[in-house]
Amino acid sequence: MTDAAITRVHARRVWDSRGRPTVEAEVTLADGSVGRGIAPAGASRGSREAIDLRDGGARLGGLDVRQAVANVNGEIARALAGRNAHDQAAIDACLIALDGTPNKARLGGNATIAASLAVLHSSAASAEEPLWKRVSEGGAVSMPLPEIQIFGGGAHAGRRVDIQDFMVMALGATSFAEALEMTAEVYLAAGSLMKAAGKLAGVADEGGWWPVFDANEEALTMLTRAIEHAGFGHDAMAISLDIAASEFGTVAHGAGRYVLGLDKRQLDTSGMIDMLGSWLDAYPIVSIEDPLAEDDEAGLVEFTRRYGARCQIIGDDYLVTNAARIEHAARIGAVNSALIKLNQAGTVTETKAALDAAKRSGLSALVSARSGETEDVSITHLAIGWNAGQLKVGSFARSERMAKWNEALRIEETGLAPFVGKSALPRKN
Repeated sequence: MTDAAITRVHARRVWDSRGRPTVEAEVTLADGSVGRGIAPAGASRGSREAIDLRDGGARLGGLDVRQAVANVNGEIARALAGRNAHDQAAIDACLIALDGTPNKARLGGNATIAASLAVLHSSAASAEEPLWKRVSEGGAVSMPLPEIQIFGGGAHAGRRVDIQDFMVMALGATSFAEALEMTAEVYLAAGSLMKAAGKLAGVADEGGWWPVFDANEEALTMLTRAIEHAGFGHDAMAISLDIAASEFGTVAHGAGRYVLGLDKRQLDTSGMIDMLGSWLDAYPIVSIEDPLAEDDEAGLVEFTRRYGARCQIIGDDYLVTNAARIEHAARIGAVNSALIKLNQAGTVTETKAALDAAKRSGLSALVSARSGETEDVSITHLAIGWNAGQLKVGSFARSERMAKWNEALRIEETGLAPFVGKSALPRKN
């Protein structure tokens, strides 16, 4: 038995940032090294992403994860026993084959990603390397440009605003630390302005301010004011949006239908594209995620054709961290950027394959957290070690978010990972 052989796999139920159950896996190796990984959970989910296995029934609102935990402690533990933790590809191939479904529905994507992450952490511990350095495999590394939520909406804020995330990107920052400081100024300014205007209702799932606006565009006006109130020009601090259009848009017979509850408007695909285009003209927006519903592919192609030269257009629900879908989307010009989420794929290896597909296809990429998060800081290490270029964690509040931002600050202090800044965005034509 090698020193890196897996001798124990143990799972437990822990709790995420919404107070809901999730799965933590712990892997022990023959040399005594231990690694842990915790599965996050999303509120806004693509229909094709890996499935969280929940128990159903009345207990804990049907959200308990006893079966997923049992799957790790049973089938997964037996299958991984004795395997080499340094061979992540073989570990994940074992998990994929063991589950046997295209979306991890049998064992649960929450079970497989927790186990996969735990093995990765145990391997880094055995090699006595920080995780970011371990996953880089000697390749280029970088400090990512952060994308940080200021206002939360959509499924993250009781649908009080239709648009899910109103975020900022510190394009003028020369270091990750400076990007966070600049964002902190905007976050505080936004809170003060909203309180003074009587528009503040607390904080949303990811720590952004929970707004009380009368129209979706009012949030853009307020965010632009907050940037200016904090003392930044639009070349230094810009806006990024996650529309999460699948949450309020449907496609039937090739036609999109988008119902904006706050604005009391119903738009077809063309109308939705025109509305977002008017926002691009009026506000300092440099990035838009999921501008149309996940099945409105023709609409995504048209939106990217019209605006891809001036704006980062990110696929999330449409791509679901799937390498084949990313390659297809790049071929037809549906997006110019890919969101990368561990639990959408269900294993570390599949997640990395999706990121690699984005890079090969000439797309930018963002490693992203979920709305239901924990103290696990894996994605910070992966964004840096995989040289992803951008990192999306949520807002600038709540410890499950700040733990990830603060971990990046520690890594930046090593001096081994240069800050990419605004160069991480797609080049404008």
